[in-house]
Amino acid sequence: MSAGSGSPHFFLGVDGGGTGCRARIEDETGTVLGQGLSGPATTRLGVDAAWASVARAFGAAIDEAGFGNSEIARIRAGIGLAGIGRKGALEALTAVAHPFASIAFVSDGVGACLGAHSGRDGAIVIAGTGSIGLGFVEGRDLRVGGYGFPMSDEGSGADLGLKAVQLALRAHDGRHERTALLSEVMQRFKDDPVEAVAWMDRATATDYAALAPMVIRHADQGDAVGRRIVQSAAEHVDTFVRVLFEKGAPRVTLLGGLSSPLEPWLAPDVRRRLKPADGDAVSGAIILARKSLHAS
Repeated sequence: MSAGSGSPHFFLGVDGGGTGCRARIEDETGTVLGQGLSGPATTRLGVDAAWASVARAFGAAIDEAGFGNSEIARIRAGIGLAGIGRKGALEALTAVAHPFASIAFVSDGVGACLGAHSGRDGAIVIAGTGSIGLGFVEGRDLRVGGYGFPMSDEGSGADLGLKAVQLALRAHDGRHERTALLSEVMQRFKDDPVEAVAWMDRATATDYAALAPMVIRHADQGDAVGRRIVQSAAEHVDTFVRVLFEKGAPRVTLLGGLSSPLEPWLAPDVRRRLKPADGDAVSGAIILARKSLHAS
């Protein structure tokens, strides 16, 4: 299915995460030809559902590019997908039929790292609903944390939310000082621990992370408990960054929904050493797609 040497190649990058999926097609010069969006794409929903979301996103990008079958057959695809490390996920995805010249899969985190450093060696710390540190150096994969909430994911939005609920319940009992933050958390549960327990029974990491903006808002306003929770989260992120440098990462970038609000709370040595991202996770997926051309 490889195209003749005179035929142009096209590159498709897809970033499939737990909140949504983005696709972009570029030509060999990097000009964007089409883009597409769809809903969540994570193997946690099942491989079929994840692939269906990816296909909706790249289908929209192909439509926008106005491609027919001959152009589609010259697309080299790179796809970063949440949950690709789950047992059997990569094998199942590799077995899915596709119309492209080539296809390569990585985790959404690896895609983000490729994009952040333009495909060069480096590492990222993602602080969002969950948290993880990952990267690659001279062919070695680096990984710190990210084993899932509530067991891991320190410094994440879910972790901030969990700490706030725990302390709010203690304050309700009189076991902890009650601050404006903890009062607002308990108001979410109508000041009733039974309501909090009922919520806990069905709450996901995303539900806990939904409390994080409240925690940060109170911390920024000087709430003592909010400040302690956010400072503790920032210290975990500091550790992620320092350990990645210790493991040999030449550059580290902080990404994720909490990266901006947490940055002022990070230690000065960590803030000095962080570098901005060159590109996003879709850029990283396109870098992956371009690598397949050089490998063939």
